[in-house]
Amino acid sequence: MKYPTLDQAQLSGKTVLLRAGFDVPITDGVVTDTARIDAVTPTMKKILDEGAALVIMAHQGRPTPRRQGYEGQEGERNPEMSQRPLVPVLEKILGVPVQFADHCCDEKAKLQAHNLQPGEVLLLENLRYEAAEKSKEVIERDKMGKALADLADIYVNDAFSNAHRDHASMTSVPKYIPGYLGLNIQHELEGLIQVTDNPKRPLTLIISGAKIETKVPVIKQFLDKGDDILVGGCIANTLIAARGFDVGVSKWDDTYKGLAQELMLASESDENATIHIPRDVIVSSNPKDHAVKVDIPVEDIEGDMGIYDVGAVTIERYKEIIAQSGTIVWNGPLGLYEINSFSHASKRIAEAIAEATKNGATSIVGGGDTLDFHERYNYSLDDYTFVSTAGGAMLDYISGKKLPALEALTSK
Repeated sequence: MKYPTLDQAQLSGKTVLLRAGFDVPITDGVVTDTARIDAVTPTMKKILDEGAALVIMAHQGRPTPRRQGYEGQEGERNPEMSQRPLVPVLEKILGVPVQFADHCCDEKAKLQAHNLQPGEVLLLENLRYEAAEKSKEVIERDKMGKALADLADIYVNDAFSNAHRDHASMTSVPKYIPGYLGLNIQHELEGLIQVTDNPKRPLTLIISGAKIETKVPVIKQFLDKGDDILVGGCIANTLIAARGFDVGVSKWDDTYKGLAQELMLASESDENATIHIPRDVIVSSNPKDHAVKVDIPVEDIEGDMGIYDVGAVTIERYKEIIAQSGTIVWNGPLGLYEINSFSHASKRIAEAIAEATKNGATSIVGGGDTLDFHERYNYSLDDYTFVSTAGGAMLDYISGKKLPALEALTSK
């Protein structure tokens, strides 16, 4: 592996600053899902078992409040997004007391970190309470990175879900102290090799979701690497609109209309992957369970109709492509999956990928919504070859983009 790994670090007697990718759901001050903490547990335990003190840093949500009637600023200390509720969870998992720092990198946090003894743990407050964490100015990010680096001797990054972000805790800290990959990131990269290094052909990407601005560029990157691209959600809506069809009240992004047209034109080349756009869709004027819904051709959409899933003809076409694939990458449920009435396509796609995997295909799934879909409808993740904890970072990595946080570990 081209990046320095945790096995290469001398941990005994050191203080290790671990960048974790927690960002866990919290309701009424209680963590309701520990999956992201569980993923980093092997790294935390290895650091402690080898005689080091551990300082853990992570972000929680987006502290800039978005709720109606609340005027918030970047870096504001929204109490709903404090890291403090993670303390009892970490204490139970690690079996040791966990101290808490009210700020992630002030003088008090520095004193707490420097007073740690081997085997002791300190959890820092939400990194995104500091505006510098996501600042567009390198000088500001580096200043915060230096303050964080001053807490420890060694830096370990195990936040793969954030590895595509050029944030202070991801790219600035390793400028000042030696940096290493955590075990979870190493596991992720080893799993994704099945896509990046000589994948079994045909290579199919299934991509959907609401984050058009992050996924349309991935399609562009994937055109010369894959064979088939199956789209759903807001991405499909944007492509349908770019073809000149009315999409009613469906969510789509007009700013990507030109790029969408370019992508469709490029996909007509024999040298590029083919983008498959839904031919029929499930529409409704009331996106709720048990609402009236109709499966119609895309050219018949009009008025107050909204697209909330792909239709039966498209599902069958997608299933045929999946069955013929050698490698399948899935990121994003195809419809408004949170509502059962619009989860049909995602269920059929999950079943088709599971069946293809049984027949010898390599399957990679990832992304928060994709994992939530499986939990919500009790679809097993064990049916796939590899499950990634990341969404955007996974897509960027397999499409060939360099991830800033990984490159930062090799730039010294």
